[in-house]
Order: sequence, then C-alpha cells, then structure tokens
Amino acid sequence: MNRKPLIDHRTYTIAPRKMAEFLEVFDRLAMPVLQRTLGQPIGFYTSHVGALNQVVHLWAYEDLADYERRSQARDSDPDFPAYLQASGHLIVAQENRLLRRAELPSCQTDSGAG
Repeated sequence: MNRKPLIDHRTYTIAPRKMAEFLEVFDRLAMPVLQRTLGQPIGFYTSHVGALNQVVHLWAYEDLADYERRSQARDSDPDFPAYLQASGHLIVAQENRLLRRAELPSCQTDSGAG
C-alpha cells in the first residue's frame, strides 16, 4: 500500500478512436516530464467497463505543499508545452481529484508480515 497520504487521481476522457494516439503522445512527451517532476505514478489505467475512452493515472504526494511544488515544477518544465500542444485535440474532458488516505486500522500493513 502506498504510504503517502495524498493522491492526485486524474481522469482524461479521450476522443473516440484516438486512445492509441493519445497513449503514444503521453508516453513520448508527457511521461519524461512527469517522471522528472512528479516521480513515478502509482498507476496508469484505461477503462474497459463503464465510461469508455478514459485514462486514469494516480500520483502520490506527502501533503498539499508537496503537490503544489511538484505541480509547479511540471507546469514550468520547458518540455511540457509540447505535450499540451500535441494532446489538445485528443482530450475531450479531464477531471482530477485530490484524495486523502483514510486511517482505518484494517488497512494498516505490517512491512514485516509475509
């Protein structure tokens, strides 16, 4: 389980029949910037049941200040505008949520358990 208490949950709705193009553009232009500024994502997914043509990616942060600092680094990276330009026609809608970890005793993990 991820130990960082703040998760940025991003959902992009992609134009029909444009998913392959979006994924190629995202991997080639966005991921290098995001890995440099945000670190490794928790996960990167595409929808298969329910709302279709969606990409969901998750990023973990220590707190809101960490989120804001790293987001500013992403937005000011000189390579980021190339991704925005190349993907603009592919994204129909986007949504992001900041989620806080709920402290439930049943969700606590013991790193020594196996």
